Amino acid sequence: MNRPELADFLRRGRARLEPSDVGLTAGARRRTPGLRREEVAGLAGMSVDYYTRLEQSRGPRPSRQMLGALARALRLSGDERDHLFHLVGEEPPRSESASAHVRPGLLLILDRLHDAPAQVVTDYGDVLAQNAMAAALAGHASADRNIVRRFFTDPRARDLFLPEDRRELARSHVANLRAVTAARPDDPGPARLVAGLRATSEEFAELWEAHEVAVRRSSVKRFRHPTVGLLELDCEILLSSGHDQQLIVHTARPGTESHQRLQLLRVIGVQDLSPSG
Repeated sequence: MNRPELADFLRRGRARLEPSDVGLTAGARRRTPGLRREEVAGLAGMSVDYYTRLEQSRGPRPSRQMLGALARALRLSGDERDHLFHLVGEEPPRSESASAHVRPGLLLILDRLHDAPAQVVTDYGDVLAQNAMAAALAGHASADRNIVRRFFTDPRARDLFLPEDRRELARSHVANLRAVTAARPDDPGPARLVAGLRATSEEFAELWEAHEVAVRRSSVKRFRHPTVGLLELDCEILLSSGHDQQLIVHTARPGTESHQRLQLLRVIGVQDLSPSG
């Protein structure tokens, strides 16, 4: 691990970004250009103290997961991400699987979506990045980053949808996974997900045997939010050039009750305003 080079690379990466580049407000006048350390730490999901020690050449060796988070926080290109891994003495991710490094173009769009729930996911459901509105709508993806696995194994994820909609959503998830595993048979990610779900979810196993195939496309979804109530949202999907990453955006039509409730969700964020909260 080359601590001095790593510290210099992190400082320079932080200095070249403005708050608006990552969806933050500038706030009070800044004495120095670039993001603050606490802002980078927040974007990467690490403590400020840990990030500060990395910039001061005295931090512990970051994990591969943490390196990926830093690459996303600093909006690094693919080559820059690889350099970051090399500075820590790690081999950059090399495989035929879908990249976990978010395309800079998708992150640029995500950073500018303040009033709509949006997240970047792999084509088999791993959440790579999400904005505050997406976390407020469906919860943070930190516990289980795969939306398909959560749907089939976490009752709280299913409760977000109306009972009469769940079967069709389940079929859609499974049919999309069928398409992905056929398109990339050597990718261990989708195959591992399918094997795990077939072993733990009878519903998934039953739908998998039906052998339905359909790529995930734009649709209308109804969410039962515990605080703001029922939301009927248009789900739009933007594909990356390689089609292995998707930017999923949920919007409500202006003038509707769902639009008003979505605006309320933006105000309250992830606060729990229920009587027991």
